[in-house]
Amino acid sequence: MSDKPSVLFVCVHNAGRSQMAAGFLTALSGGRVEVRSAGSLPADQVNPAAVAAMAEAGVDISAQQPKVLTTEAVHASDVVITMGCGDACPIFPGKRYEDWELEDPAGQGIDAVRPIRDDIRRRVEDLIAELLPATA
Repeated sequence: MSDKPSVLFVCVHNAGRSQMAAGFLTALSGGRVEVRSAGSLPADQVNPAAVAAMAEAGVDISAQQPKVLTTEAVHASDVVITMGCGDACPIFPGKRYEDWELEDPAGQGIDAVRPIRDDIRRRVEDLIAELLPATA
């Protein structure tokens, strides 16, 4: 891992879970982590309920666009976190992989998206603690 760790969040549509995770990691790491997100079959836009739920948490992901997953993005990342992308996510030796089992917010209202958002935030906070241990 370089001085600045890099994380790639991957889900199928890159419209909900991975966008929320990337938004939280960007906001909570204070720029100390390089953040990417992508999808195996990207949607046309980020899920509006995810955008609204993140806005409630003080994180603006409204300008984000779903991106296609590339092998270059995986190669450039130290940690690859998958969220239901299955076999579509390439595996490379020497990479750290985690699979976060999260409910898919696609097609759900904001009341259903809030607990998913909160679960993602907890996981991102744990990831930050691992990647950026406090310096004494």
